Amino acid sequence: MDIVWKGLVGGLLTALIVALSKRGNVLPGILPLFPTFAIIALIVVGAKGSAEGFKEAALAGAKTIPAYLAFLGVCYFAIDHMDYRLALGFALGAWLLVVAAMFFGARLFN
Repeated sequence: MDIVWKGLVGGLLTALIVALSKRGNVLPGILPLFPTFAIIALIVVGAKGSAEGFKEAALAGAKTIPAYLAFLGVCYFAIDHMDYRLALGFALGAWLLVVAAMFFGARLFN
């Protein structure tokens, strides 16, 4: 049953983004900031009953902000030079590079 409600939340958010995109461009860009996946992840971790685990998951989520900013930055600057699908591909590559640097950089210093 947990998977069903998580799928419903994700589906509703996706439908809301599509519906709002018909009214303009700003709201669909802001809506992904709603922490849908963070809420789901923190509910799963919180259900285990460990406050430390919950805090660790929240901190791990906060560490993804630079990768998200890299993704959005590449999207913003690339769209003037290429098709949106290619811009998204390059942005995903930038996200992966930042995540890899953060992941492997943290391992090197620990």
